[in-house]
Amino acid sequence: MKNIVSIFVCLFFVLVSNAARVDTVVVYSNAMHKNIKVAVVIPDNAKGQTGVKFPVVYLLHGYSGNYGSWLKDAPQLQFRADQYQVMLVCPDGGYGSWYYDSPINDSIKYETFITKELLPYIDSNFPTSTNKDHRAITGLSMGGHGGLFLGMRHSNLFGNAGSVCGGVDIRPFPNNWDIKKSLGTITDQPQNWENYSVINIAKNLKPNQLHIIFDCGVSDFFIEVNRSLHQLLLANKIDHDYTERPGGHNKAYWGNSIDYQLQYFAKSFMAAIK
Repeated sequence: MKNIVSIFVCLFFVLVSNAARVDTVVVYSNAMHKNIKVAVVIPDNAKGQTGVKFPVVYLLHGYSGNYGSWLKDAPQLQFRADQYQVMLVCPDGGYGSWYYDSPINDSIKYETFITKELLPYIDSNFPTSTNKDHRAITGLSMGGHGGLFLGMRHSNLFGNAGSVCGGVDIRPFPNNWDIKKSLGTITDQPQNWENYSVINIAKNLKPNQLHIIFDCGVSDFFIEVNRSLHQLLLANKIDHDYTERPGGHNKAYWGNSIDYQLQYFAKSFMAAIK
């Protein structure tokens, strides 16, 4: 028994000593006139190397979360960064931004921030591949909406997009999560709710435009809207990976689900190299 314990202690020491590092940077948003914190997970192999460019996965947190939420809820992410040799970027998306540019509130411009300010900052300051096929974006809940919303609208920047238990259709939830503060009420501004729902944006996708993965727990309140998106993509012959698993809307679910999505993205990144 002592030998077994010693082996596990040694293995833990090796993993910790060689784990990817986490940097916290502050990126100024000209669009929103404020500083935004971003956690960046950098593979251990980046140390002392020149000329190595890493694929990047942008991870978006959920409603009421922040830039540190993913690393807290899925502490294995540092090891996954090393395992798959990818950088992970976790921006702060505000309390309830839903990662779009609000048509009624100029203080909410997270689509502009991520696509026009954060991406250039990351590519300028870290050893990243700038090929869109080596870039992915995904997230949980509100961030799942953001991952597919931004991926679908900016497939020139992202070759891969995903969602974990995401709010992929916001219309059934007109009074939840402060959405009406950024879109107006669904009664007064119904077109905003149509235009900013992922499921409607997905209608414009073309085959092979984007690698898509999304999933949802069968006990999650977002399960029906995810099923509807899956059926829409099937009807339009848009290739995608969709999974339902036991679980609800909680960190136990998305802390597990992200492992499958990172594996999917890593496979896509490798295929793009060939």
